Amino acid sequence: MRQSERGQITVMTIGFFLVIALLGVVVVDASHVFLERRELDNLADGAALVAADALDEDAFYTTGAVVADSRSVRRRVAQYVTGSGSRVVAVRMTGDHITVRLERTMDLALTPPGFPAQATIASEASSQLRSGG
Repeated sequence: MRQSERGQITVMTIGFFLVIALLGVVVVDASHVFLERRELDNLADGAALVAADALDEDAFYTTGAVVADSRSVRRRVAQYVTGSGSRVVAVRMTGDHITVRLERTMDLALTPPGFPAQATIASEASSQLRSGG
């Protein structure tokens, strides 16, 4: 005897639409994360430039040394990032380079059951201290 195949296309159609919906969620979330990361990259670039503006003018004009005051650098970066929803993870000064690392935790636009509702993104930018001449 032959079994009835009645209703099989319905199950296959439902499965297909679930896969399409899941792919849609992934695309929407990935786009959202990409745009947030781009914004965080711009913020990190700006913070690194602000940090480079913390050139120790006294040392520069008295000895010609191109160095930055670490407290001033950290303070300027913190002020620049305040109110952006981001946090300063690290401000490193190595020679005449200043590197700023920022992180932001963001809510995902769409979250299927069983998936995390938030993602943490990070960005790092650096700048170099140079004299104007």
